Amino acid sequence: MTPEKPGIFSGERRRALIHSLLYGKGTDRAAKSKARVFLAIAGFSVIYTIIAVRLVTFAVAPEKQASRTARDAVSTARPDILDRNGEVLATDVKAASLFAEPRRIIDVDEAVELLTAVLPDLDATETRQRLASRKGFVWLKREISPKQQQEIHRLGLPGIGFLRENKRAYPSGSVVSHVIGHVNIDNQGIAGIERWLDKNGLADLHLAGFATDRQQKPVELAVDLRVQHALRDELLQAREKFKAKAAAGTIVDVRTGEILAMVSVPDYDPNSPKEANDPTRINRLTTGVFEMGSTFKSLTLAMALDSGKYSVNSPFDARAPLHYGRFKISDYHAQRRVLTMSEVFQYSSNIGTARAALGVGVEGHKAFLKKLGQMDRLRTELPESAEPLVPKRWGELNTVTISFGHGIAVAPLQAVMGVSALVNGGLLIPPTFMKRTEEEAKQLATRVIKPDTSEKMRYLMRMNAEKGSARKADVEGYYIGGKTGTAEKVVGGRYSKTKLLTSFTAVLPADKPKYLILIMLDEPQAVQGTFGFATSGWNAVPVGGKVIGRIAPLLGIEPRRDLPTSDKLILANIRTGR
Repeated sequence: MTPEKPGIFSGERRRALIHSLLYGKGTDRAAKSKARVFLAIAGFSVIYTIIAVRLVTFAVAPEKQASRTARDAVSTARPDILDRNGEVLATDVKAASLFAEPRRIIDVDEAVELLTAVLPDLDATETRQRLASRKGFVWLKREISPKQQQEIHRLGLPGIGFLRENKRAYPSGSVVSHVIGHVNIDNQGIAGIERWLDKNGLADLHLAGFATDRQQKPVELAVDLRVQHALRDELLQAREKFKAKAAAGTIVDVRTGEILAMVSVPDYDPNSPKEANDPTRINRLTTGVFEMGSTFKSLTLAMALDSGKYSVNSPFDARAPLHYGRFKISDYHAQRRVLTMSEVFQYSSNIGTARAALGVGVEGHKAFLKKLGQMDRLRTELPESAEPLVPKRWGELNTVTISFGHGIAVAPLQAVMGVSALVNGGLLIPPTFMKRTEEEAKQLATRVIKPDTSEKMRYLMRMNAEKGSARKADVEGYYIGGKTGTAEKVVGGRYSKTKLLTSFTAVLPADKPKYLILIMLDEPQAVQGTFGFATSGWNAVPVGGKVIGRIAPLLGIEPRRDLPTSDKLILANIRTGR
């Protein structure tokens, strides 16, 4: 045998050493058995300890991960939205949402079967796919009812849990839908004021983690819920009565630009906004653009008066139609004689209005409409706004047709802004859905016509309510002024004689204007009592009268008795310089 190298133990000597270390010298076999049992127990204890630690790690880590994911997924809190009197228009409520941690699901098929029994609208295939994934967190259903939550809790399914989220609620439902807008499933603003809130800092707060459950200062709107409800109620009735495609209206404070009410029907319920994308349910006052017809005559005659070339008694030859090539400009209520400017307004003469615009000139006409904000997109807090349709080439014929509201299409709220400037003393004030004082409005205002011109426009509008096309809106006790508008809609590139857009713009009170009311009906029909007519004087005007009768008391406007005529009150003030 080869001798072992020094310092290296043989197998026998190593075994002897280990035996000596474990049992000592002279230990019997019973002691050996006890030692072996002890070693086995110690070994298994270590193994089971490692397994237990790993199980706890697997149990807790996904939960922590799910918790973090859930915190990120939970919808942001939003501030309450109030009307001008403190009535809640939008608020957050808490609702339970169902989630799962797929890694903790024991039996996927059983879980799907039990969950779909409680939630029949839950898609079984999609739910099975989500539960079978290896993700730490998945949503199963957002915003479940308390009863559903209780039933699922009783199932005792591991890996299934609930989170209380912020859900947006709109107590007034459809009444303010086109103003407030709505949110998505994550409580993020999609339209209207809700979208404006996100664009103005709320979304950034959420991203920074400061808007998940924090009480925020309420947002106060200029809207008056009482007035909004009255306006909507009358428009719904009008739409049904006149079999109109749609109806819309707004009420604006001409001194501040505050929008107290805005309605466009058909509308939708923001609590369940499935119909919000229906193109027939758009907000026609800001999203749609229309040729406003004779409403534009107010702008044209104000331009003529402000130019200094004309007065309310200036004559305009309306004996015969105007001819431009194959186009003929005629009057609906043709008088076939020379008309004063007051009569041009009273009889809504296309010929007289066109002659007034031509007297100012094409460039002057364009500049005036630009100054009154009719050539550019109107910007308000509502993200939804439309660009006006303006002729690319603007010649004399364009000035003729645009003078009486054909050939240019604007958002109706845009026209309201312009007409408000004509009656409030001559100041163009940007409209707003937020509260605003008169002092704040003056800082934003731009003078567009002289105060004297504004006084004359108030006279013309009041005179029109006394003996012109706005007579059916002259509510007893209220000094109303107004201008009607009937525009033929373009269908297939041609103006339709049967599809009309009728409107009525009213000022209240006419001598000291505070509010401007717009009523608009889209494709109203001739019905019993209108004698075959579907023009503004037979539908939009009487609707305007009903609206004024309901909202004037709400706005604190008291009836006045023994009211003098426009020439004795307003025109007399002009003559005396008061």
